[in-house]
Amino acid sequence: QVQLVESGGGLVQAGGSLRLSCAASESIFSINAVGWYRQVPGKQRELVARITSDAYIYYADSVKGRFTISRDNAKNTVYLQMNSLKPEDTAVYYCVADKVGAGRYWGQGTQVTVSS
Repeated sequence: QVQLVESGGGLVQAGGSLRLSCAASESIFSINAVGWYRQVPGKQRELVARITSDAYIYYADSVKGRFTISRDNAKNTVYLQMNSLKPEDTAVYYCVADKVGAGRYWGQGTQVTVSS
């Protein structure tokens, strides 16, 4: 079972930046894809960004040009650099790992609040 620990959330003013981290309990080489989802109460969970083991990257249209997903293989960590933050980016952000043959694993979530 893959355990994921997120960190880096917090309160920031609009236009500011935050970097989220997702530390995995095993080598990310063994994980097929790691993504970041976000959820606002009353709304559907949204995939924000995703990176696969062969470095294919996806971004939601709402964050393209502002967010960057990356990974540090040596630290078994995936990052989400968030720049030019907007109040509508306010949400709980979850790290998700997909491992073929094993399933999907979720982190505990980290709150990001962007004030106007």
